[in-house]
Amino acid sequence: MTHVPPPAEELWLLDAELRQLDARRAQLLHRRAWLVAALQTARPVHPAPHAPVEASRPEATAPGVQNVLLLLGGVLLTVAAMVFTLVSWGHLGIAGRALVLGAVTVAALGAPFVLLQRGLRSTAESVAGLGLALTVLDAYALQQVAFTGTDGAGYTAIASALLAGLWAAYGLLPRAAGLRLPLPGALAAAQLPLFFWALSAGAGSSGIATALLVTAGFDTAVALWVAAGSVRVLAAVGAYGTGALGALTAGWLSWDAAGPGAAARAAALLTLAAAIALVAAWRLPKPAVATGHAVPGGLLLVAAVGGVLRVTLPDGWTVPGYLACGVALLAVLRVRLPEPVRRGLVQASAAVQAVAVACALPLVVVALLGPLGWAEGWWTGAPSGARAAAAVHMPWPPYPGQLLLGPVVVAAALALLVRGETRRPQALTGATLLAWATVMTLPAVLQLPYSAALWLQGAVTAAVLAAAALRLLPVTGTALALGGSVSLAFLSLASQTATLTVLSVLTALFAAASLRPHLAPFTAPAALVYATALACATGLAADWRPQHTALLVLVVPAAAALLAARPGESRARVPVEVTGAAAGLPAVGLATTAPPMLALVLSLCGVIAAGTAVRSDRRPAGCAAAALFLLAGWVRLAAWDVGTVEAYTLPVTVPALCVGAWRRSRDPQASSWTAYGAGLAATLLPSLAAAWHDPHWTRPLLLGTAALLSTLLGARHRLQAPLVLGGSVLILDALHELAPYLVQMTGALPRWVPFALAGLLLLALGATYERRLRDVRRVRDILTTMS
Repeated sequence: MTHVPPPAEELWLLDAELRQLDARRAQLLHRRAWLVAALQTARPVHPAPHAPVEASRPEATAPGVQNVLLLLGGVLLTVAAMVFTLVSWGHLGIAGRALVLGAVTVAALGAPFVLLQRGLRSTAESVAGLGLALTVLDAYALQQVAFTGTDGAGYTAIASALLAGLWAAYGLLPRAAGLRLPLPGALAAAQLPLFFWALSAGAGSSGIATALLVTAGFDTAVALWVAAGSVRVLAAVGAYGTGALGALTAGWLSWDAAGPGAAARAAALLTLAAAIALVAAWRLPKPAVATGHAVPGGLLLVAAVGGVLRVTLPDGWTVPGYLACGVALLAVLRVRLPEPVRRGLVQASAAVQAVAVACALPLVVVALLGPLGWAEGWWTGAPSGARAAAAVHMPWPPYPGQLLLGPVVVAAALALLVRGETRRPQALTGATLLAWATVMTLPAVLQLPYSAALWLQGAVTAAVLAAAALRLLPVTGTALALGGSVSLAFLSLASQTATLTVLSVLTALFAAASLRPHLAPFTAPAALVYATALACATGLAADWRPQHTALLVLVVPAAAALLAARPGESRARVPVEVTGAAAGLPAVGLATTAPPMLALVLSLCGVIAAGTAVRSDRRPAGCAAAALFLLAGWVRLAAWDVGTVEAYTLPVTVPALCVGAWRRSRDPQASSWTAYGAGLAATLLPSLAAAWHDPHWTRPLLLGTAALLSTLLGARHRLQAPLVLGGSVLILDALHELAPYLVQMTGALPRWVPFALAGLLLLALGATYERRLRDVRRVRDILTTMS
């Protein structure tokens, strides 16, 4: 246990501790005073401090200044040499000229060795650049003196070749290992000899393309096998530039070739370009870069062989010829090649196949969308054939059979050659789409009879829909079936019999497919759409009047409401209801020519909407039903030539007031404006507008009576809406009735009377202003407390 001393002993202990603390504090203060004195004695005396001045910072580094100076010096010396060569050359004799140029060139080329030995590498580079420029001037001077009659292009080719060799030899000397300019300069000079030799020899476009491609091959070899970084970069730039120009020239020659010989020469050039690209792809270490070089290599091979086939095969077989070459590239899948190269060739083949499919796209568009033109000339008679039916308002592309081979071959390639768990489904989807487009286009391409086109397209639509129902192609099959059915429906508009048959079959087909739950959200609305079209076509074929056809069309919304009312959850319920509601619009449109029938159609639509509103989750449909019944009543009254405004407004007011009273009984806190405002305004306001121009007394009297009754009821039950609306209408109605008498009274009185009355009125208002304000506030408070 803890020992607790008595108070006297604890007090003695505290005093002892305090004495020790005082002694220690005195010792520390003495030591502090001594340290302060010692520091003051040892501190030197300095003058008044001044703000330090920051040293200026250099804006350029020493190596940078050195390089700029060396560059400027080399440029100035080169310019001086050019001026000497071009201007002062003629003032010296032959010996003087040779002595000056030779001495300056040898000195400029030899000085870098001495500078390198002394460690002045940058200066050596600058002087070496001057020496290289002097060799170019030497070549120019030699041509001006000794070879004045030679061809400029030929001399440039020889001179650039010699300069390239000279600079390369100079850069490869052991003592010039530290110089970086000679080898890139030699490579730059090597770009010119073959090109200018082709120009000098008059080799034409073929010779120029050959020179460019050989130069590109040389640059490619240098870029792949030379270790120097600057040389490799310059070689790569040269390879891309000359290779692209040579390949484009060869491609233009291949496309412009008029015979097998010219096509073969262009093919040889394209093959050379492809070989350069593929060799580069084979040797490049990065897979992505290698694939990027293999793709143009494969395309160049296709262009080479395809160009020969183009001039060999008959007209119209250009696309199939190139497509065959593109498919032949897929043979690399069986050859042992590096994976990046194989991938690039496969991508090149895919690009060729895509172009072939794109060439056939106008043909497919005409075959599928061309029948839309029958919407303007329906039932004018069956056309002579499927092609005439498809191209009713669109031009037919040339060589349709050859173009259609593109989708067929590509579909076969996708279905047979593509493997892999991820790519296989996509390939099958693409193959299905291409096969469907081919079959839908085939009747017009083969110029089959019109009936055969209908049968074939109908069979294809049923087949893809069956595949979707069996979940073989759930999404693709449904989309193709819907798209194909639209084209088929418009194609059938050429003949009355075909229209009725096709619409009946499509309605039954999509209705049967709706039994599958995963297809119902798409096929059930389609069935309703085609049923609506069938009803319209049936009425038109039977020579019914439009208003009678409208009754037949109403069967579709009724059937849609019955289908949507089936128990159980279904994703097709909302699409079916929306389609059914949209199907009622054609019925209303057909009945607009006969108002009595329009009233009946609107009433039937209201019955359908009311039947839908019976369901607990579709209560808002009751508002639509009420609106339809109201419109039906108005149309019926208009058909009877009823011009009384109250005949149109009272059918709105009475139900609205009943609904408002029912709501107030269930929710006493509901506002009177919400419950009775719309119902009262629906009759009072239109009647007031009619009474304002009514010369008789009956309507104003009845309107005033109704407004008075509304005001009294509002005051009795303390309801704001009946009180305000009724009182306002009552005052306006009274003013309207008293207006003639007020006008007569104003004319009978002397002219000073109105001014006197106005003055008295102002005095009365001023005298009672405060009391009137208090009364207004009291009325406002009373109205505010009303519901």
